[in-house]
Amino acid sequence: MSVAIENFVKAIYKNGKSNTNDTKPGNIAKELGISSAAATDMAQKLAAKDIIVYKKYQPLKLTEKGNKMALNIVRKHRLWESLLFKLFDLSLHDIHREAELLEHQTSDLLAEKISDYLGNPKFDPHGDPIPTASGEITTTDTSVPLSKASEGKNYIISRLLSTDKEFFDFCSANALKYGNTIHVSKQFTSSKMTQISINNNTIVLNSDFSNIIYVDEKE
Repeated sequence: MSVAIENFVKAIYKNGKSNTNDTKPGNIAKELGISSAAATDMAQKLAAKDIIVYKKYQPLKLTEKGNKMALNIVRKHRLWESLLFKLFDLSLHDIHREAELLEHQTSDLLAEKISDYLGNPKFDPHGDPIPTASGEITTTDTSVPLSKASEGKNYIISRLLSTDKEFFDFCSANALKYGNTIHVSKQFTSSKMTQISINNNTIVLNSDFSNIIYVDEKE
């Protein structure tokens, strides 16, 4: 499959898992930086190949074949992120950017070799689950957005849902990384801000950040 097709299928999968984006052709077009007409044309072509379900004016849906393709691409992307982070200590922004390129040039054999080398990780450095070679996600997501976390409790950062460089630079500078523990001091409901403490530092986050940092309550 071409890079364009793989990116289109992956965008449908990712938007379908998001709470803020749907999978109508216009939204997929915006995600990929293409025209709505080009997205509609691609959708019709992929529907003819039984990769997606296309109905005019309706959100796009992946078929079983399309979902398997998407998970294979996502697996390769997240394995590359994990490898680049381990070997070169690249930033979370940089590993995403490089993995966007490498995922399309990676055979299933190489993906397996990377997974074996890393010890078959279940999560990438952003906290996103890595699908298995058979196209399954075997982990259960129990995380909540930091904005929904309860005051006075400790949480472990489980996912950082962004591709924005400034967001990751901020997280890096404040030790907000996958696996670290934070304490939720206060939820300012009316102003949509969250106060946390980490490593003896107090940080106040607005909803733009607290909605894309996911946490699990620490036992």
